[in-house]
Amino acid sequence: MGLPRQKRIDLPTRDQPESLGHFLGASRYAHVKNNIMKTAVFALSLVVASTSMVVSSSVQLESIEVVDIAPRAFAYRRAGDFSVAGQTTDAPLVTVARTSVLHIMKRQVKAAEYDRCVAEDRCMSHSSSESSGSNMPAVQVSWQDATAYATWLSTKTGETWRLPTDEEWVFAAGSRFHDDALSVTASRDPSVRWLVRYEKESEQVALDQRPRPTGAFGANEYGLLDLSGNVWEWTNTCFMRQSLDAEGKPAGAWTANCGVRVVEGDHRTYVTDFVRDARGGGCAVGKPPSNLGFRLVRVDDGIASIASTLIASTLRRLVSNH
Repeated sequence: MGLPRQKRIDLPTRDQPESLGHFLGASRYAHVKNNIMKTAVFALSLVVASTSMVVSSSVQLESIEVVDIAPRAFAYRRAGDFSVAGQTTDAPLVTVARTSVLHIMKRQVKAAEYDRCVAEDRCMSHSSSESSGSNMPAVQVSWQDATAYATWLSTKTGETWRLPTDEEWVFAAGSRFHDDALSVTASRDPSVRWLVRYEKESEQVALDQRPRPTGAFGANEYGLLDLSGNVWEWTNTCFMRQSLDAEGKPAGAWTANCGVRVVEGDHRTYVTDFVRDARGGGCAVGKPPSNLGFRLVRVDDGIASIASTLIASTLRRLVSNH
């Protein structure tokens, strides 16, 4: 495992007379630079220590393959229930300009990996016999199960792992995302849209509901495996309701029900957070997912970020004192 990515901090050089050295004077600049270098060495030692800790705590874990997706602008239709003048309608399609890299698992969490969390009494056992095997995805897991696994994995690796938001999932899915717009006339009767949605989803090519080995559904343009296959993936996004004005812009306060989460896959849907098999109930909208699984994103908020902050704060303090 490589060192966490760190922010670059350029120290002034002798070839930059208009830089910090010129501002402070030669003797003060030498003192400041010496203190900055000491802080940098200390910060780097923290990173190395953290990396050593990660390696030692991850000996029993299978290698976690992560795909780094570069920032870009993309089209996004928010998940939830939207209405105009009391009539249910599609959410507006907006352009989101993401400014940071997304670090997301290349594949879904495997059953064998989830079972390690169960063995340490940090996760609840899942009852699926269909996903047994070293290369099968963990299925019949709830949002609560997936969140418990993320907490366990964070403890084991020393990194921060969590479920992606719906926006992050769509960003990572790229061409594998299936827009859930229905393009039907707004109606005060929600059953009109429910029926249209169910018919639309039922017309999609029927997939074998039995879990398939990792990689069976191929990769998208970013190298992520099995998106929109027959395993739907939990996100951290709560089900929300929002009123829109005539131009499709938010009007008034929105409400969120975090007991129901957005699930993404062959189609977008909403499932109660404790449900493990939506085919037996708990799917709020449309055709129930065949299987519920998950993949995680890694958050860059660990020791490397602390080290960068420490160096920057030391620089500001030394400059202000001189």
